[in-house]
Amino acid sequence: MHSRFRSDRRLTARMGVTLFLLGLLYVAFIAALIVLLKSWVLVVVIAAGLLGAQYWFSDRIALYAMRGRVVERQEYPELHAVVDRLTAMADMPKPVVAVSAMDLPNAFATGRNADHAVVCVTDGLLRRLEPAELEGVLAHELSHVAHRDVAVITVASFLGVIAGLIVRFAFYSQLFGGGRRDQNTAVVFMAVMAVSAAVYAISFLLIRALSRYRELAADRAAAQLTGRPSVLAAALTKVTGDIARIPTRDLRTAQAFNAFYFTPALGREPSLARLFSTHPTLEQRLEQLGRMSAELGEGTGR
Repeated sequence: MHSRFRSDRRLTARMGVTLFLLGLLYVAFIAALIVLLKSWVLVVVIAAGLLGAQYWFSDRIALYAMRGRVVERQEYPELHAVVDRLTAMADMPKPVVAVSAMDLPNAFATGRNADHAVVCVTDGLLRRLEPAELEGVLAHELSHVAHRDVAVITVASFLGVIAGLIVRFAFYSQLFGGGRRDQNTAVVFMAVMAVSAAVYAISFLLIRALSRYRELAADRAAAQLTGRPSVLAAALTKVTGDIARIPTRDLRTAQAFNAFYFTPALGREPSLARLFSTHPTLEQRLEQLGRMSAELGEGTGR
């Protein structure tokens, strides 16, 4: 599928390098687990099953986790009209359209390819944005589908998810069952926990590096398709500002999906979370859109 979204060779190269490095890490991780657990069949079957589930059902998993539901044209005619217009402009298949009942103003795209993609917006986003601003946000999300980076980030995040689950399993097994195990078993569990923690840390850093660049690439592609970088900048400023006013406890439930959001669910206060954010800073994104607006000769007024 070749859409009219401008191709980004640097993004493609970064995705290839990230997948290659994560592939090597994945093989080493599985090999280490096989050596430690002495059961290659169990490790391979579980890993393959979970990877397949994440790849084939990522759209359903994301919609369920984010309280999203598929909506028909009769329910949200204006939303469907915007998606129809953008997919026609981009010459790409129309994704499934969904709406999340969350007040958090945001949007995300998921799915393994353009023919099996979902674009979801929250009620909070629909209430806050003007039609032109909504178009900019949806163009941003559709570019993720067109560039295939949404599929790459889904697969890439799998290794970190599995490593994190193993760390938790090993921790709670030691915590609640340590007294019933011999010393050798305890050593094996600690080794598995250490290897999983290291894999999680490495995959975390690789995914963050890719995720930040892909967000800048999506901003560029959306601005080029719509021809209105300043409108996308206005939407970005409005959404980021409104998210900062949402109580922190309400943001925590959404932060696990930050890598897929239009803008991350981060509060106002500075924290380590910002240093390891899945997105570039608001200033970086606005600066890029400002340069594009000047290059396109777009007026500053809206």
